[in-house]
Amino acid sequence: MIDRIGSINPISSGKNYGWNNQINRSVQTDSISLSQEAVEKSELYRAHELVASASDVRLDRITELKQKLADPSYINDTIIHATADKIIDVLGL
Repeated sequence: MIDRIGSINPISSGKNYGWNNQINRSVQTDSISLSQEAVEKSELYRAHELVASASDVRLDRITELKQKLADPSYINDTIIHATADKIIDVLGL
């Protein structure tokens, strides 16, 4: 009869060399630090994007003006002259 030398599983020698216990189990994490200038520029960029995506139309103001114009007593000489003066100022006349 022939005796086997070693284990039945050819991958495992049957001996415990302790390799499994020697594996470095320390967990390392990556980190990043940002300069104050980078943080400020990031905040500025976010604010710029927020403003760029905002609507130029103020619906609350439009609703208010529609209600005022619907009232016949709102339009009087004072309002007409003030509006005309603003138009002249804007046009630079």
